[in-house]
Order: sequence, then C-alpha cells, then structure tokens
Amino acid sequence: MTADRPGRRGRPRAGEQAARRQAVLEAALAELLEHGVGGMTMQAVAARAGSSKESLYAWFGNRQGVLAALIEQQAHDVNAAVAAAVDRPAEPPRTTLLAIARNLLTLLVGDVSVALNRAAMTSPELAALLLRHGRHATGPLVADYLRRLADGGLLHLDDAEEAFQLFYGLVVRDWQIRVLLGEDPPGRDAVRAAAQTAVDRFLALTTGQR
Repeated sequence: MTADRPGRRGRPRAGEQAARRQAVLEAALAELLEHGVGGMTMQAVAARAGSSKESLYAWFGNRQGVLAALIEQQAHDVNAAVAAAVDRPAEPPRTTLLAIARNLLTLLVGDVSVALNRAAMTSPELAALLLRHGRHATGPLVADYLRRLADGGLLHLDDAEEAFQLFYGLVVRDWQIRVLLGEDPPGRDAVRAAAQTAVDRFLALTTGQR
C-alpha cells in the first residue's frame, strides 16, 4: 500500500471539498444579494462558483438547501461573535451591552440579513430554521449573560429572558421591519447612537441609573 501523493488524481480531499463548498456559498450569497431570492438559480450559482450543478445538488440537495446553509452559516457567525462578547468578564457591563447592541442592529439591518430574511419569508421551513439558529440561539446567550449580571448584583431582574426581550426591543425598535420594507438602512453613526440610547434606557430600567 502506498501513501496518497499531492498530485494524485481522484476524489478531492476533505479540505478541498470544504473550500469548494464554501466558494459555492459565497457565490450563492452574491447571487442572492444581486438578484433576490426569485432570481437566484442553481445554474447561476454554479457558473459563478466555477462548479457544476451536479456538485451543488450533491452538497445541498436543491436551492432551498443552499439557502438553508447560508442561514446556518450567518447564524453561526453571529452567535460566535455574541458568545465572544459575553465571555469577557473583565469588560464592564455597559461596554459589553454596547458591543452586543451595535452588532445586533448592524446585522439585522445589513444587506445579508435582509436578503436572508426575505428568503426565509418564502418558506415555512426556512423561516423555522432562521428562528431556530437565529433568535432562539442568540437570545439565550444574551439572557444567560444578563442572568449572570443579576446574580452578581449588577442588574435587578425578575426574568432574564424577559430582560433580553426588553433589551432587544430597545435596540432594534422598528429599524429592521422598515429596512425589510425598502427603507435605506441606518448609517454607522445612527447605529452607534441608537445602540447608546438603547443601552442607557435598558440600564436605567434594570439598575435605576439615569
């Protein structure tokens, strides 16, 4: 038996397959952003990625499978960022809450999130997937952080999940729905100002600081 050589022909190695699959997802996202969910086709994605439709169907099953993979990838990246933010015990709560607020609002009104939300609206399965990997995964991460702050006497809460809903509502307000309906998203300065206001109001309600 001989070891595989780098130049040996045959089935792509796992790392190569992962890179090709990622290239397809990047191509699919570009197609989605440019043409919307109605204009995104497997043929266009394959051509853009320099792949074959057969490979796409083997990896994802169909176009809905590609959209599902995009939703899962986006949610993973967001939740990883939130987890990193809340796992910095040296940071003051205000600093961490500001980072979470800015990231949430920037994400939810960003082009990628808006495109994926619109795609999810076309399918109950995609909508459920978006909720499961999005709101229902991010929420517990932040709620657990708020619970830890309450346990340490830094916040006064009756229920951490309700506290997250309050925080989320103060941060997002009606920004996301307005952007989904076609308004231009807020700029960076507006996002920073909205996050600051939201955190100030949240802390006023949960600590008595004004």
